Amino acid sequence: MPSEAVARKPAYQTTSIATVTGACIALLLAWEWLGVDLRIMQLLGDAHGFPLRENWWLGTVLHDGLRNLSILAFITLAFAAWKPFGFLRRHARRERLQMLAGVTASLILVSALKHISLTSCPWDLQQFGGIARHVPHWLWSIPDGGPGRCFPSGHASSGFAYLALAIPGLLSVTDEGRRRGRRILIVVLLLGSLCGIAQVLRGAHYPGHVMWTAMICWFAALANHRLFNPSPQ
Repeated sequence: MPSEAVARKPAYQTTSIATVTGACIALLLAWEWLGVDLRIMQLLGDAHGFPLRENWWLGTVLHDGLRNLSILAFITLAFAAWKPFGFLRRHARRERLQMLAGVTASLILVSALKHISLTSCPWDLQQFGGIARHVPHWLWSIPDGGPGRCFPSGHASSGFAYLALAIPGLLSVTDEGRRRGRRILIVVLLLGSLCGIAQVLRGAHYPGHVMWTAMICWFAALANHRLFNPSPQ
């Protein structure tokens, strides 16, 4: 009986992750349908632009600083994939390589989508002193007259890409592993949200851009996990 209970735990965790993921998608679609993004940006900016665009804390500390921290974390992760240290010592090399591949895939995917996006940033809109008109980012093929390449949020992905570090723990067969996965998940969500909020306040992104970035990185991490683990645990 105990062995059967342990065997059922991964399936239970997978179901829980699927349920939470579905709920997040539903909430995000509701957010889009209600058109909250533009209303929030109208509270942060006006015809003269966004007052916090050149704010030192948001631009230098939370944008440049966190981006550099993310680069350092990636280099550290790449090194730890071969020479583990810290909490990564508890993971086999295959899992460490999975984490590295998941983070890399998330960063590449967000960058690729951003490169082909026709959506311009809020500070490029006419009502905020720019030249673009507002076109919802999910209308992928319709240009807005601006420079585009603003969706999803590249800066938020420098935090959310590390969601891949949480997946092995969240799907662990041990209670300790799942607790570690949840702790990593919380830290990464906080870091990604901080990166995203800084850009929203500066007028560089809509809140929806940040949330979609988190979802894209999450799906990339899940797909990467399945690639490394093609059969159910």
